[in-house]
Amino acid sequence: MMQGPLEGIKVLDLSRVLAGPFCCMLLGDMGAEVVKVERTERGDDVRIVGPWVGGESLYFLMMNRNKLGVTLNFRHPEGPSLLKSLVRQADVLVENFRAGTMEKMGCGYEELKKVNPRLIMASISGFGQDGPYKDYTCYDMIAQAMSGHMEMTGDPEGPPMTTGSFLIDYSTALLALVGIMGALRAREHTGLGQRVDVALFDTAASFLVTAIPEYLLFGAKTTRRGNRDRYCAPANLFRAKDGRWVFIAAATDALFPRLLKVMGREEVLQDPRFATNEARMQHIEEGEALLEAWVRPQTADEVVAKVRGAGLPCAKVATIEEVVTDPQLKHRGMLVEMDHPAAGRVPMHGLNIHFSETPGKIRRPPPVLGQHNDEVYGRWLNLDASGVARLKAEGVI
Repeated sequence: MMQGPLEGIKVLDLSRVLAGPFCCMLLGDMGAEVVKVERTERGDDVRIVGPWVGGESLYFLMMNRNKLGVTLNFRHPEGPSLLKSLVRQADVLVENFRAGTMEKMGCGYEELKKVNPRLIMASISGFGQDGPYKDYTCYDMIAQAMSGHMEMTGDPEGPPMTTGSFLIDYSTALLALVGIMGALRAREHTGLGQRVDVALFDTAASFLVTAIPEYLLFGAKTTRRGNRDRYCAPANLFRAKDGRWVFIAAATDALFPRLLKVMGREEVLQDPRFATNEARMQHIEEGEALLEAWVRPQTADEVVAKVRGAGLPCAKVATIEEVVTDPQLKHRGMLVEMDHPAAGRVPMHGLNIHFSETPGKIRRPPPVLGQHNDEVYGRWLNLDASGVARLKAEGVI
């Protein structure tokens, strides 16, 4: 059986921190041979970020499984030529340097495609490879701030808020993955690679979806609404008697009558304030008050059992302690453990793309710095032991 649908594809991962490494990890999960190319001595920036497990950064471990690891001194005179030698063997190169950095190294796309016309080069950056912001530094929360996501997130009476995880980074990684897959498909027809250019700011703006056209068409300014759904009611968090929070989303005209039946309040549907979604949105506080009064005397588990039992969307806000024991996640293989030579047994998320015929797998743990120098430089470039030893001795790798 194939080791995933991308078996046979060779990937050079020059990226660091989050979006690029996450994208390349997914390529590795799907069977690609991914070689992570890191700076000598320091390696990926997140190798110095705690918490630590057996002297290894947990942050690094979560983004870099299914990769071989080599070092390369990009500032050494021989560094760019050695990179180009690796590029000759590669199908895909992923980098997330600031725009123009690869060009300054003499390894921009125009140069690399001369070395390997079939190369697909995916560039992940804050603002893209062109435009007035291309030289600015950007991280996930900067993109959230600039795109309006923070303005839309949080309590109406409170400050703008960021999301609890780096969702723009992860989403941009996924869009880079989609772009790479599209470029691989196009290469089957043309025989040529191409550059894939994705940016955090682009991703964040595209995920606003309706907010931009609503403003341009109607002048509507989308701002913070707490946990309320923007378009349907009732859909919000409600606090139960045990202090736990429950999200109930039974807001469509098809679902709301079923929720009233669960509540024993079917007569409410005769009230014109609640008969349609449009009316409920105009009287959202009154509708939520009905739900609050029903939820408050019950525990969160009791509410979830009743609402979910009627086939309606409902969930208790879970703690991380509850997430790690969730039976659905365990069943789906999303809670796994990985053996690492330095960190030992490390828990992490499983493979979140499931293939029926060519399933991927966790084949190798994240590399320690330079762990596979001998293997990769030997196998990819046909260097013997003395050749690899010279590169090490001269500070090239």
